Amino acid sequence: MRFSVIIPLYNKAPYVKKAIESALAQTWRDFELIVVDDGSSDDSYAVAESALKGCTVPYQLVHQENAGVSTARNNGGALSHGDYICFLDADDWWAPTFLEKMNGLIRDYPEAGIYGTNYYYVKNGAERVCIEGVETGYINYCRVYANRLKMPLTSISVAIPRHVFNFYKGFVPKIKLGEDFMLWIQIALSYKVAFLNSPLAYYNQDSDPVWRGVGHLVSPENHMLWNLDFLSEKEISDPDLKRLLDNLRAYGLLPFFISKQYHNAAKKELSKVEWGGQPFKIRFLYKMPRLMLVFRKTLLELGVAVKRRLNMNK
Repeated sequence: MRFSVIIPLYNKAPYVKKAIESALAQTWRDFELIVVDDGSSDDSYAVAESALKGCTVPYQLVHQENAGVSTARNNGGALSHGDYICFLDADDWWAPTFLEKMNGLIRDYPEAGIYGTNYYYVKNGAERVCIEGVETGYINYCRVYANRLKMPLTSISVAIPRHVFNFYKGFVPKIKLGEDFMLWIQIALSYKVAFLNSPLAYYNQDSDPVWRGVGHLVSPENHMLWNLDFLSEKEISDPDLKRLLDNLRAYGLLPFFISKQYHNAAKKELSKVEWGGQPFKIRFLYKMPRLMLVFRKTLLELGVAVKRRLNMNK
């Protein structure tokens, strides 16, 4: 079997039908589908079960006690049989040719340890191509990511050879934010990365924030930015990796720097940043009084809420 498609599912009943249907509509038919319900408390399991009726490819619908998306994906991987493992989040979807084009990328670039396609960022009903100016072929993952601060690889746009996925033991179970990056970066530092400049996945930002879990700060022990010590030596010798990690810290830790609860933890992690390489805007933000940063954050959140309400009323 060529591909195993794994859909982790947790409380996304309004969206999972579309995700499953996009997987079942693939023009490339040599694949299996595994949906792992991570202890949903809504109707997600029943919706998925209904969507899978009449499925013409091998499939499994399994239930587990709530353990998080990393464990759901890992358990799906353990149940799978394909040569390459793909993931599709339950509120996102694929173009019908995703697996077909992915198979072509694997054929043309056989030395890669991970394969990715471009994707659409869907927000406020609009679809925007996420990665621009990157040609199809082998890419420097750290450089591309650092230059754009947009993920060239996402959990819904990759295929990973089974032996690579198994070697790294999949995703770190305790990580709730950035678990995919922690796996990608290990692979990218040891293998070639192949990229297809065709947007074939849809990264949905219009699903309800309740289901996406946005607006909450993940504790440092569960956040990838506090769990990158395994890269310390490589960070010193690899300027592309150093620049990427500094950019991720500078932009990603700002909400924690603002908060009372995680301010000191953020300051400690931010001490690793070489600030001379950061743009004036981000350096200026960190020099602002904390109360002004809180006020700015409140205004931005209000603007997002107003836009969401206006879009809902269209």
